[in-house]
Amino acid sequence: MQMRKHMRGVTLLELMIVVVIVSIMASIAYPQYRDFVTRAKRNEAKAVLLEIATNQERHYLQNQTYTTDLATLGVTTPTDSGTYAVTIPSADASNFRAVATYIPTDKENTKCNSFTVDGRGNKISEPYDDCWTRTR
Repeated sequence: MQMRKHMRGVTLLELMIVVVIVSIMASIAYPQYRDFVTRAKRNEAKAVLLEIATNQERHYLQNQTYTTDLATLGVTTPTDSGTYAVTIPSADASNFRAVATYIPTDKENTKCNSFTVDGRGNKISEPYDDCWTRTR
């Protein structure tokens, strides 16, 4: 038998080096991706609440009262991503309150659990007060 001068293929060592490099890249990229998804879900909840506030004002101009009916305002619950449940627990002729509450029970639940907006333009978040402006 004659030995080949040119070997083809990948050695086990080369394959392991590639696996290590890919693992390092994934360990850096995944947390960044997770943060991005979390911020996007929060922004979706805030956008829905602001849409409710706008539609509530439109409803008030036509009916001289606010409503608790999300269907009348053209809003679906939960949000499109299914992460926040949206409710209007109170509404009358002088004010309304709309709340988006985080549904899953993961670590995000302890960060920005709920967002609230009312007819006077107040924006409240729990458990931290800065969730409306938080970037991380």
